[in-house]
Amino acid sequence: MMQAYSRRLGQQFLKSSPAISSLNSIHPISDYVTDHPRYGSTLAPKGVGHLVRKGTGGRSSVSGIVATVFGATGFLGRYVVQQLAKMGSQVLVPFRGSEDSPRHLKLMGDLGQIVPMKYNPRDESSIKAVMAKANVVLNLIGREYETRNFSFEEVNHSMAEQLAMIAKEHGGIMRFIQVSCLGASTSSPSRMLRAKAAAEQAILRELPEATIMRPAVMIGTEDRILNRWAQFVKKWSFLPLVGDGSTRIQPVYVVDVAAAILAALKDDGTSMGKVYELGGPEVFTVHELAELMFDTIREWPRYVKVPFPIAKALASPREFLLNKVPFPLPTPDIFNLDQINALTVDTVVSENALTFNDLGIVPHKLKGYPVEYLISYRKGGPQFGSTISERVSPDWP
Repeated sequence: MMQAYSRRLGQQFLKSSPAISSLNSIHPISDYVTDHPRYGSTLAPKGVGHLVRKGTGGRSSVSGIVATVFGATGFLGRYVVQQLAKMGSQVLVPFRGSEDSPRHLKLMGDLGQIVPMKYNPRDESSIKAVMAKANVVLNLIGREYETRNFSFEEVNHSMAEQLAMIAKEHGGIMRFIQVSCLGASTSSPSRMLRAKAAAEQAILRELPEATIMRPAVMIGTEDRILNRWAQFVKKWSFLPLVGDGSTRIQPVYVVDVAAAILAALKDDGTSMGKVYELGGPEVFTVHELAELMFDTIREWPRYVKVPFPIAKALASPREFLLNKVPFPLPTPDIFNLDQINALTVDTVVSENALTFNDLGIVPHKLKGYPVEYLISYRKGGPQFGSTISERVSPDWP
């Protein structure tokens, strides 16, 4: 009864108030819609530099950034979330799996600053819901293999294009950062890299002010290259080298990539509309990187060189059967057909590309701390491995 009375009282006020009546007559809703086109880009030309900040800049401060990080539960995502939370940002974490998927991220920020939100990447309304309160959108979604449910094109291209369109329609997104891959090109032999290149074009078409990051293969505690190699070596005592191991790559420490994303986000807008290629300070051949892995896990290097045609033949059955069998197939580790295709060409930073240096960051060399996590694969614990313990005298204390 009281609610009905309050409603009638409010309606009488709206009708009787001359200020509101005159406001409606001067600026009707139809005029607002006409003056503000639904799909007009509203990205701020000066980035997020004007946001109100409070505190000293630590995790209990308020940075003013409310970021939706798509792909936050992945490898790079946890480092980006940590960097955002460290400066007092609120991070909205969309996830589509178990409730436990984003659990490890909640500890990275102050109480209530990391907000997991369940969503469906194929449901536009759920994407809008996780983006509704944000002023920054980061797209870290990507996958290097296909499944029965998600193709390369859908994960790496279609989803990115959809996020850009929704961000454009949103009206309050000040920065959009897309994480692509080094070597992304429409002429690449890799389907994933072709899809990433198509995503870059689609995003810049929708949001010319978006920033594109192209990291090289990333190295870190949860990486998908050195960990897989070490696991294979511990199980089979040798490592297959696709080709002859002479393909040149430029691996980068994942923490540096996260720092580059934050540096671009916090600048005065100079990084908007630009593409950055993020490669480490050293170029390795695949064989040299494998040598670094063997040296760190302290195992005797043993290789089996697998020519490209044979490697492709070994990897092809999974791709052929992927959508022809009524059950999911295992994730490819060493013999991933798309990655084998990518290894047929060198993947290094272009000569005139924008790099870490343009963002004021000096990337780490890999040897040392960035690959220290590999000591967990040593045979005798952190101190010993085959190449050490076999040289130690039995009388050594």
